[in-house]
Amino acid sequence: MPKVRPRLLLIALLTVAWGLVPGAAVQRSPASPVVIPFELGTRHIFLKATVNGSRPLSFIFDTGANQALLRLDVARELNLRLEGEVRSGGAGPGTQVGSQVRKATWSLVGLAGFEQPVSFALPLAELPSAIGRDVDGIIGTEFIRQFVVEVDYLARTLTLHDPKTFRYSGTGETLPMDFTPDNHPVLTATVTPVGGQPIERRFLLDLGSGAALILHSPFVAEQQLLTKGHTTVRSIGAAGAGGRSVGQIGRVEALQIGSFALKNLLTTFSEDRGGALANPALAGNIGAQIANRFRVFLDYGRRQITLEPAATFGDPYDRAFSGIALRASGPGYHTFHVREILEHSPATDAGVREGDVIAAIDGTPASALTLTAIYEMFDKPGTYTLAIERDGRMLTTVLRPRRMV
Repeated sequence: MPKVRPRLLLIALLTVAWGLVPGAAVQRSPASPVVIPFELGTRHIFLKATVNGSRPLSFIFDTGANQALLRLDVARELNLRLEGEVRSGGAGPGTQVGSQVRKATWSLVGLAGFEQPVSFALPLAELPSAIGRDVDGIIGTEFIRQFVVEVDYLARTLTLHDPKTFRYSGTGETLPMDFTPDNHPVLTATVTPVGGQPIERRFLLDLGSGAALILHSPFVAEQQLLTKGHTTVRSIGAAGAGGRSVGQIGRVEALQIGSFALKNLLTTFSEDRGGALANPALAGNIGAQIANRFRVFLDYGRRQITLEPAATFGDPYDRAFSGIALRASGPGYHTFHVREILEHSPATDAGVREGDVIAAIDGTPASALTLTAIYEMFDKPGTYTLAIERDGRMLTTVLRPRRMV
């Protein structure tokens, strides 16, 4: 029975990674750069694609993914040929079961003449509600390796360059990049714990992660990072292919990538006992909240990455905490359920409970909100009046997100 080793998206934090199966089709790169616009949803890059000439679908662009894959219910909707059983592990101790996909190809909207195989279909059941929008599939290494991919978060574009002719001539810094046995990109970087000494290790470059830095549980234990009395809060709302993922959110003093020093980073210290975030071969994952401070050039053929500081490079890594983890459902994903509450947080101060439904914020009805907009709102200190539906009753309360670490 075939088996892949994915790392399924941790809700609002992580991404998806999959084992690469040899024999994928190789596509010719365009002679001139092609600019593809993208959307951001909870810090994830979304591209428009089709499968076998289907309606437009929303795919996550993820450096932690290998071959193209679909959500299982989307594959069934498109009447694709499904064969065999694929078991996937990820964050948490369990697995989920999907299928191989036969005789299906995906095409990127805006890139004429390009197509690649769709290899797998997996349930990915929580992804849409966790991100608050349709998530139809995921693409990664097999796509990226055909080009030099320029990721511009501020412009919200991917520019696809011909790797045979591309030469970088900007003000950024080019660094070597290695790959795991599963073809996931790895950078060498130096992390300095609060009050500690610099530690040079290998980190997965994970643009599919909405976090800044996630340290794997073996590294956290080895360095005793959760036993030194630093302020942390419990990570809430995180779940993966293997079930719930656990950890603490705190800070590190610095992360050094090449000549770039990133100070006072918000960091997730994983406490998982199994799965992707318990991988002892890597110290952690470098995610989108770091990558989005740069214009990023991914050159897999030359095994290198170029980082060019963006206008936001010097912005502090700061955020407030609401203490609320949400899931979105219903038409347009405008029904916002409280999935989990952080103890001793603004949420408990406001009397918000698990199972509550947010009906409005500051008078704006849920029908006019998105999950991304709500999280961006709650990431900033402020005062928000919430209309909440609970057990058939409407309640009003005031939420005051604040910095907690």
